[in-house]
Amino acid sequence: MALVDPVPLVREGLAAVVRRTAGLRWLGSTGNPNAAPRLHEHLRPDVLLIDSVLDPQGQLATLLTGGDPALVVVSLVREPHRTAKYVRTALAAGVRGLVPRAGESGEVVQAIVRSYADRVYLDPTLAPLAAGFTPAAEAGSRRSLSRREYEVLRLIANGLENQAVASELYVSVETVRTHVKNILRKLRARDRTHAVSLAYQAGLLTGGPQALG
Repeated sequence: MALVDPVPLVREGLAAVVRRTAGLRWLGSTGNPNAAPRLHEHLRPDVLLIDSVLDPQGQLATLLTGGDPALVVVSLVREPHRTAKYVRTALAAGVRGLVPRAGESGEVVQAIVRSYADRVYLDPTLAPLAAGFTPAAEAGSRRSLSRREYEVLRLIANGLENQAVASELYVSVETVRTHVKNILRKLRARDRTHAVSLAYQAGLLTGGPQALG
């Protein structure tokens, strides 16, 4: 399993817990959500934990599970996100498990194990917030970006024009233009600048323009 969390102490602490738990294997972590796709690509974890503050709209979970349907994403839910809106958004985005980030280590381990074994797990304190959830209806309303569209958006956010994006990704300029059109449509953005702004607001891009680590 792997982790995406901005706090080094949390990453180190969970790594220690996983390493001493039979049946679990620690692969690695990152504090940068923009690096999560690369982390997943390199480590191919069965379970990936994500701090809810880094993916408040479920865009990262959608991106990762869209490219790897077998991936089990578990959300570490912060106190401000203990709401029906967040829980339902996370589930619609493909999150399989939700557990309070401030929970005991045993509760987090149980969430990891149960989410992987049962394909869905909600901590008892969060389960009532999912009452009446209809995944098909909510998932159908989402317009997620593909992995390539996310890469194009990230490069645009870094200030690259279409030609530079094409060179970076080894594709044609026309292909980049097509991806940009799809990004604008999916994010309902007026132009490239508006798309980047919306992406930061939604949590799809965080921390200011930067390259993947």
